[in-house]
Amino acid sequence: MQTNLQIELFKLQDLKYKEFHQKLMPTVNPDKVIGIRTPVLRKFAKGFGKRDEAKKFIKNLPHKYYEEDNLHAFLLEEIKDYEELIKELNIFLPFVDNWATCDMMRPKILKKHKTELLEDIKKWLSSNNTYTIRFAVNCLMNYYLEEDFKPEYLYWVKNIKSEEYYINMVRAWYFATALAKQYDEAVKILENKPLDKWTHNKTIQKAVESYRITDEQKIFLKSLKFK
Repeated sequence: MQTNLQIELFKLQDLKYKEFHQKLMPTVNPDKVIGIRTPVLRKFAKGFGKRDEAKKFIKNLPHKYYEEDNLHAFLLEEIKDYEELIKELNIFLPFVDNWATCDMMRPKILKKHKTELLEDIKKWLSSNNTYTIRFAVNCLMNYYLEEDFKPEYLYWVKNIKSEEYYINMVRAWYFATALAKQYDEAVKILENKPLDKWTHNKTIQKAVESYRITDEQKIFLKSLKFK
């Protein structure tokens, strides 16, 4: 039997979008996907967050549908208190089961607490949960590759040991983005070849596809590929 919230969500369903989007998430049971476009769900979240039932909803884990997880993520983005947000993230992250929910979750308040956030990132990186680790790497990629960059952060990501595809893919994205923004330091990682072969070569592939990497840099990066 559907809850009142689920009935509301199904009214926002786009079946063509469901068919398209579920193919992008092979780890998610298709029956778990309602099929709601992200801007539509974000707009719904804005209104839902003002309702009393929103507080009950985020306490009711696990959720049944992918879109309920995304709604949960969007509600967390609205939290203004850093400590409260981290508390809620630590509760929610173990229930995240796909890359899309993980990657779309970007609470703005994190940008204002970068010093404290580093300590939480360290804890998340030591997790046994795939998407907790992925979220931590996303934070390093989104918030610490510009003016707050330190070379040591590259080694935090380098030192992750995993066979999980969705962890190593985000590691490759991180290093490819680092090459675009902090080339001189990031290229040292690839020159020394401390990464596993798959992540190393995927990093180079993604970097070579980037318009932010110069042609000269691309030629050199290609020369570093594992055969």
